[in-house]
Amino acid sequence: MPPVDQGLAALLEDLEVRGLLDTTVILMAGEFGRTPKINKGAGRDHCPYALFALLAGGKIARGLVYGETDSGGERPKDKPVLPDDVAATFYQALGIDPKEEYHSPTGRPIQIVHDGTPIREVLPA
Repeated sequence: MPPVDQGLAALLEDLEVRGLLDTTVILMAGEFGRTPKINKGAGRDHCPYALFALLAGGKIARGLVYGETDSGGERPKDKPVLPDDVAATFYQALGIDPKEEYHSPTGRPIQIVHDGTPIREVLPA
């Protein structure tokens, strides 16, 4: 994934140089993980229990790796995080209360995050 690594590094460096990294939050994630094993079709199978997400900028702690997978790379070893937790952390980093109930122009209640809790270690005080 060198093109992704290079592009992400360039984006972060550019935001830092321009003084925008502290006011910009980046979230990069996929919809599922991939097994570390190569299958018979020379690919990798879906892995719904161990995903990757990258959060950077804003109030996100720098240089932190949070959580770890088991030795097979297929399930969380420690600190399991749900997608709603990642979303709650993202919104909290933007200064938006993820527990707040907002309303549409017609008055319909809208929850941004249903069951997530911000990951405190990722959002230092």
